[in-house]
Amino acid sequence: MFTGFSQSTIDFMWGLRLNNNKPWFEDNKTLFQESLQNPMKALALEVFGRVEEDYKDYGFKHKVSRIYKDARRVRDGEPYRCNMWFSIEKPSEDWTATPVFWFEISPETWRYGLGYYQAKALTMAKLRARIDNAPKKFEKLIAPLERQNEFILDGEKYKREKAAPSQKTAAWYNKKSIVLLHEHQNDEELFSSKLVDRLVEGYKFLMPFYDFLSTLDSDPDPRISD
Repeated sequence: MFTGFSQSTIDFMWGLRLNNNKPWFEDNKTLFQESLQNPMKALALEVFGRVEEDYKDYGFKHKVSRIYKDARRVRDGEPYRCNMWFSIEKPSEDWTATPVFWFEISPETWRYGLGYYQAKALTMAKLRARIDNAPKKFEKLIAPLERQNEFILDGEKYKREKAAPSQKTAAWYNKKSIVLLHEHQNDEELFSSKLVDRLVEGYKFLMPFYDFLSTLDSDPDPRISD
């Protein structure tokens, strides 16, 4: 059961950022396991279990990141990540291009939400086509975002603005990738089991957006005319 992270979690991550090398990590491996790895696994399992109860038919799985960087990407001489995360997603060969629920902790902040690591250009073209075909329906989908203050729309924008069908859809229409994000400074909430409730409630609020995004790949290619 997840009972919260601790100040030791934050201390470890700051220590790793300042001493990102194997000798320091090996000396502090027990601290890593007890203060970061084990609580993260417990949080992921508990949140996933709660989400799965209501969405059994979705085929979700959960994953917890490793602290070790991919050896092929260690170009800065720093072999460890200074952050850690879990995700809830459908298994996919190309997970970077599919929408996932996620939670991440770093030395300064914790974040969670829904989105793509890097959406494909074709996926975003299909998003724009859906908006073009039914702008009012899309405005109805995104209306709840305007009535809450937990999540913001984030993601890289196109450098050259595209003409959206309405002002309300413009922000979505001009994204190269989509992230619905909440970011929070590390504080006492991170050290409490109440974090589970916040994440579960947030993911359930985001589920209609997941349903919308996860079906985009099945749409026809809008660049091909009949």
